[in-house]
Amino acid sequence: MSSRHALVFGATGHIGQWLVRELLRQGVAVTAAVRTERSFRRLADWLSRHDANGTATPLLVDFSMGDLGLDPASGAFRSVTEVHNVAGAFAFGMAAADAHSANVASAERVVRFAAKLPALTRLVHLSGYRVGGQDPAEVPWAVERRAREYKRLGVYEGSKVESDAVVQAVALSLGVPFTMVNPATVIGDSVNGESSQVLGLASSVLDLFHGKLPALPGNNRTFVPVVTADYLAAFMALAPVTSEAENASYWVLDDATPPLPELLRMLGKHLNVRAPWLKIPSGLLKRLPPKLTGADPETLSFLSEDRYPTIPALSLAEQHGLHHPPVETALRRWADYLVAAELAASSKCVASM
Repeated sequence: MSSRHALVFGATGHIGQWLVRELLRQGVAVTAAVRTERSFRRLADWLSRHDANGTATPLLVDFSMGDLGLDPASGAFRSVTEVHNVAGAFAFGMAAADAHSANVASAERVVRFAAKLPALTRLVHLSGYRVGGQDPAEVPWAVERRAREYKRLGVYEGSKVESDAVVQAVALSLGVPFTMVNPATVIGDSVNGESSQVLGLASSVLDLFHGKLPALPGNNRTFVPVVTADYLAAFMALAPVTSEAENASYWVLDDATPPLPELLRMLGKHLNVRAPWLKIPSGLLKRLPPKLTGADPETLSFLSEDRYPTIPALSLAEQHGLHHPPVETALRRWADYLVAAELAASSKCVASM
């Protein structure tokens, strides 16, 4: 058995459940910080169906409270060696105050709580590939800057940018060793495609399947990278036991992800549906009214030709035998799962009427 004890915030989410499973498989003791007992029961049931090595210990948490509703001096936390924060709100159309509360204030509270744990060796915080690498020296943000950045980037992305800076700044000020993990769009499991996330790229895949995608967004350089859920979980589980990852940031994504129009064409062929022939450059798409494009304006900032500094993450992973699965195979399995899950949900809804 491992001497590691992981406390996971956000354990019941799309990424959190895969991370808990990976940690358990490695023999790590896991405490799952959850909002309700019901959500923990769903997690425990999911783990039992996914070959986890045992189950996690539940811990009720209240992110609205300054101390998370927890007592760090409690014996339950005496052996915690690592804290993983994958909690937060991934949603578009949020009010600025709600996004700040869910993605900034709650993350700062996790860092301050982690600083009080006597055996802690690492805090691992999930950030994002478009928001990572912020300057902690610029914290705290002025109210005017927050309003400006949230408007410029969109409320969700703006709150994640601020959170990235705040987590680093508070961790450095309190002496908390941290690792920032900046993943791309997290698709399903590389083996069977399973995913519970249907926002962002997933919604585009479902629109493609239903013939509701009017045009292919972007051009042949538009890069919306992906990473499979199980690869990301394995990378996060690796970070706390790697000394070089202390106080470092890693961009975790597959550089072999096809350009977005090519990706959608490939999936259209696989799903036996016709992909649109028309491509709309991202610059034009951002200027068109949402009623015409059908796209949430907050998602359009992800249509970029940018590339990211992936070499440190790849090097770290490969030193420990972790390699990306073939990305096109993973994308096809993910698309199959999304379509099958939606059809199953529709059938269940019809049957219950």
